[in-house]
Amino acid sequence: MQENNFKVNPHSLKTAISRVETDRIITRGYNQRDLIEKIRYSDMVFLLLKGRLPSLIEGKIFNHVLVSFCDHGATPPSTQTARLVASSGSPMNSAVAGALLSFGHKHAGAIEKAMQLYQSKIGSLYITEDSDIDNKQIAGLAIDIYNEYILGNKKIPGFGHRYHNVDPRADKLMELAIKEGFVGPHVKLALAVEDLAFEKKKIRLNVDGANAAILSDLGFSPDLGLGVFIIGRIPGIIAHIHEENMDEEEFRRFCDLDDIIYQSGR
Repeated sequence: MQENNFKVNPHSLKTAISRVETDRIITRGYNQRDLIEKIRYSDMVFLLLKGRLPSLIEGKIFNHVLVSFCDHGATPPSTQTARLVASSGSPMNSAVAGALLSFGHKHAGAIEKAMQLYQSKIGSLYITEDSDIDNKQIAGLAIDIYNEYILGNKKIPGFGHRYHNVDPRADKLMELAIKEGFVGPHVKLALAVEDLAFEKKKIRLNVDGANAAILSDLGFSPDLGLGVFIIGRIPGIIAHIHEENMDEEEFRRFCDLDDIIYQSGR
C-alpha cells in the first residue's frame, strides 16, 4: 500500500497585520477596541498599509489623498460598469467587483507609473539635507523628465486631463501640501515638472500625478498606489450603485439599437 506523503502545514499562513484572540483583536500591535475610539478611518488605513500610525501631518495629508479620490462623476468606465451591473439586478458586491475589474492600464493605472517615475528619479540622488543643493538636483531631474517626455512627445504619467485644464483636485492637493509644510523631494519634483510641462504644452498635474508625489513622500511603494486609489474610490462607486438601484429602471439600456453601427465584411 502506497504511503500518503501529503501533509498539511498547521502554520501555513503568517501575518503581521492582525491577531484574533477570544474577546480581543490586535491590529499592528494595537488593541482594535482602543483604535475604534482614538483614530480616524484614514489613520486606520495608513496603519494597516504602513504598519505604523501616521504622524499628525501625515494623517492629515493622507486623509486629503483619500478624499480626493472619492468620486469623479458618472464618466469613468468603472462607475459606468458598476451602474450597468447594478441595473441587471446583481447584488452590491457584484456591481462593486465589476467596477474594480474596470481599473487597468488606461483607467487608474497612471498613479503607479507616476510613483515609479518620481521614485526612480529621486532614488538616483544623494539627498544632502542642504535645501539649495537638493533643490538644484531636483530641478535637474525635472529637466531630464522634460527632455525625455515633452521633447520626446511622450505622455508624462500623472499629467493632463481629458475634462480639466486645471484638475481642481490636484491643484488643491498641492496647495494643501505647501500650506501644511509637507513638501518633500517627490512633491518638489512633481511641481518642477509641472512648471516645465505647462510652459511648453499647457498641461498640468492631474489627481494621479499629485497623489503619486504625496504618497511617495509618505513612503508608499508604487505597488500600493492603485490600492490606495481603490480605497478612496469605493465610497463613490457604492453611492452610484445605490443611486442606480433607487432612481433608475431595472435593466435599463445604456444605448439603443439606433446608436449601434453594424459593419459588414469583418
